[in-house]
Amino acid sequence: MSHSVENVVIIGTGCAGLTAAIYTGRANLSPLVLEGGQPGGQLTTTSEVENFPGFPQGVDGFQLMDNLRQQAAKFSARFETGRVVSVDFASTPLKLRTEEREILAKAVIIATGAAPRMTGVPGEKELYGGKGVSTCATCDGAFYRGMDIAVIGGGDSACEEALFLTRFASKVYLVHRRDALRASKIMAGRTVAHPKIEMVWNSVPVAVEGVAEGAVSGLRVRNVNNDVESVLPIKGLFVAIGHEPNTAPFADALVTDGQGYLKPAAGSQVRTHIPGVYVAGDCADHVYRQAITAAGMGCQAAIEVERWLAENEA
Repeated sequence: MSHSVENVVIIGTGCAGLTAAIYTGRANLSPLVLEGGQPGGQLTTTSEVENFPGFPQGVDGFQLMDNLRQQAAKFSARFETGRVVSVDFASTPLKLRTEEREILAKAVIIATGAAPRMTGVPGEKELYGGKGVSTCATCDGAFYRGMDIAVIGGGDSACEEALFLTRFASKVYLVHRRDALRASKIMAGRTVAHPKIEMVWNSVPVAVEGVAEGAVSGLRVRNVNNDVESVLPIKGLFVAIGHEPNTAPFADALVTDGQGYLKPAAGSQVRTHIPGVYVAGDCADHVYRQAITAAGMGCQAAIEVERWLAENEA
């Protein structure tokens, strides 16, 4: 192959992408890492991470991602700003097209993550990430011990979030636009029956209050049947209406599920049906969605790439 062909291109700089960059860098593969519109991924919006191993006092999300980036750079990972718009995996070398240029690669690791769906109501964006609005109960639930909080949603994910949050909160309001949950029967039953969960039926969010104070102080909701508005006195808001995987440029080349997540080949978490193409993190994982699981998948993908290149260049 031409020297202009990269050994491995890693798309994404969240936990999965940067971990893959550390491992492939230490393997002397000189990875090229493409940073998209949100370098560092979702974790950069989190003020404190308490459940990443090795930080007993917690760590700022932005600082954690900067540490990972510096560690990858230490092992000769190269960073380039670029958003992949299309790919051609039908032949070798593999082709990636960004808005600026075409990149050729022997192997590719896709770690583009997923973006949480938000309601778009006033105050939500302003208070997202460390100020009371979150999209991850596992990540942030422990910050709300003894407080009243709210969850928006009506599916299995919303029920799981609400039930998990009852371990910490004094009360959990579950706000849903209908008069029955969309969740599975067993999950819906557990949620409605829980003594700490108060259902707010037939209601939609109108605004998150507390912007002036820099912290959530309430959620204004509107009853869709009578248009009456009221304020839930909460300190934390968890939006649980799903995620959108950042996989559009790869949808025609790789297998996806009904929600757009990239599907690994049978028997692997990271291999795809195309030799030399691997996936890692939230673009392929809609079950766990944790920093540590994304990092683990990045590690797996990197080791797979190292072995695949060794076998195919022998």
